[in-house]
Amino acid sequence: MTPSLSRRPGGGPPAGKPGRKLGPIADGVGAAHRAWLEPLRHRFLASGLTISELSCRSGWAKSKISELLRGTGRYPRWEITYGLLDVLDVPSWPMRRLWMAAALEAEKKPDWIDGCIQNRPPPPGRATVSTGPAVPPLEHQAFTELNRSAYLAYARLFLGEDEAREVVAETFDVLWFRWDEALASSDVVPFAWSVLRRSVMARARHDDGCPELARTAFDTVALSVISTPEARFAQIEESMTLFKAISRLPAHQLDVMVLTYLRGMDHAAVADVLGVPIASVHTADRYARKTLTAALLLQQRHGHDPEPQNHPGEIPE
Repeated sequence: MTPSLSRRPGGGPPAGKPGRKLGPIADGVGAAHRAWLEPLRHRFLASGLTISELSCRSGWAKSKISELLRGTGRYPRWEITYGLLDVLDVPSWPMRRLWMAAALEAEKKPDWIDGCIQNRPPPPGRATVSTGPAVPPLEHQAFTELNRSAYLAYARLFLGEDEAREVVAETFDVLWFRWDEALASSDVVPFAWSVLRRSVMARARHDDGCPELARTAFDTVALSVISTPEARFAQIEESMTLFKAISRLPAHQLDVMVLTYLRGMDHAAVADVLGVPIASVHTADRYARKTLTAALLLQQRHGHDPEPQNHPGEIPE
């Protein structure tokens, strides 16, 4: 039986305990590794346990646990990772998939990964490593089906097809991992969107700190109806100017614009996906279009063609 975690009476935050504070995640930890490490650290800190107590309950040395929770040293084996999940009462099946993806990111060979996750007798006093699949909560399954296509549409704007699918799968695994936390938040929908957005932005290419949307310039409707190479190149240049301006918008305005104008969703659908009031979407759209219009006018004044015939990504009224 998993020992109960130490919490304050009434379900409040865990009481503070003496012991060395957990240091930050090490530099160089990959995006896939960070995807499971951050929520695991959050679960540990919320438990109220010290590293010494976690060591006693899991059977693993404090130094090994500290290395795992900071992402230092070698990529952790599944046995010790599972040992912490068992104590912290974290669902192991989504974590196993996240762990495997991060192991590949860390350039671990498939034989090493398979060897780690095989059922085998654990060392004395340590948790049995379970590898059997489990079924996520029904609410999580419904949420996944409802939002998968919109999440994929968003991720594809910043990432390649395969990477977009990986990020969306990772997002739903992290949500399963953190489902109790999501339900305890003010609203599951914006909680989930923040998980997706963080994963996408961690992998997107950036220019001066802004995510790149330039690849979208080569897949616009306007380009499909232009016949001459010269006109196509001019259209691409204008599109890239617009997409660069979009990428520099504040996060909420950026999300509203790409879902509305690059993915064709109406404002009600965007509000549902982001988990915000529709008035917030209207406001973000209005302010973003003002910013983008100013950026396009500035480009016209300083570009090679001061009065272009049209704009491929013109923001409609």
